[in-house]
Amino acid sequence: QVQLQESGPGLVKPSQTLSLTCTVTGESITASASAWSWVRRPPGKGLEWVAAIRYDGNPYYNPSLKWRTSISRDTSKNQFSLQLRSMTPEDTAVYYCARGPPNVSSFRSNEYSDSNKYAVWGQGTQVTVSA
Repeated sequence: QVQLQESGPGLVKPSQTLSLTCTVTGESITASASAWSWVRRPPGKGLEWVAAIRYDGNPYYNPSLKWRTSISRDTSKNQFSLQLRSMTPEDTAVYYCARGPPNVSSFRSNEYSDSNKYAVWGQGTQVTVSA
């Protein structure tokens, strides 16, 4: 079955860049029609979609985070990664990687914070932004 596992630092200082990697097993991240996302949940708040990368390598970003977000992939390792720059305490959250959403589009990003859009989730990794 498809499994996802996040890795990265648990603590980041303000203004630094967060780098997270998701390792996927059980399915190629280049599988036709697939997309792979980063989603986060700040403490006491709902899910927020951050970014996605499609099977063909096309990236998609939450418009509110786009200016400081990059998503990339390493197909040889079947991994995709997130970089979030200029971190602030408001970026403190549990970060998840997930398979989805289906038919990812720049015009439907407002739908992607719905957990039902994702078929498989990683266990999540706590990221705290603090000096």
